[in-house]
Amino acid sequence: MSILYLVDDKHVPLYRVMWVAATPHFCGEPDCQREGYYEVRLEQEESVWANQRERDGMLTALDNWQGGMGAPDDDPDGDQASW
Repeated sequence: MSILYLVDDKHVPLYRVMWVAATPHFCGEPDCQREGYYEVRLEQEESVWANQRERDGMLTALDNWQGGMGAPDDDPDGDQASW
């Protein structure tokens, strides 16, 4: 398994990913070129922009890289994490 994932034309190290947007970008600006893309936020306030397929693949890669832990609400015992 690689620790790199291809987003747009960039090989992104999974350990640099801080968060992945759940909804596509929409700002309403007429000249916006990121409408409909998902932001993948990296360390040091950098971002890359992914289409839906890349975003879904990034989430799968992150989950596999972390050992398939899943989201906190996937707990089979029903215990909720206290954030």
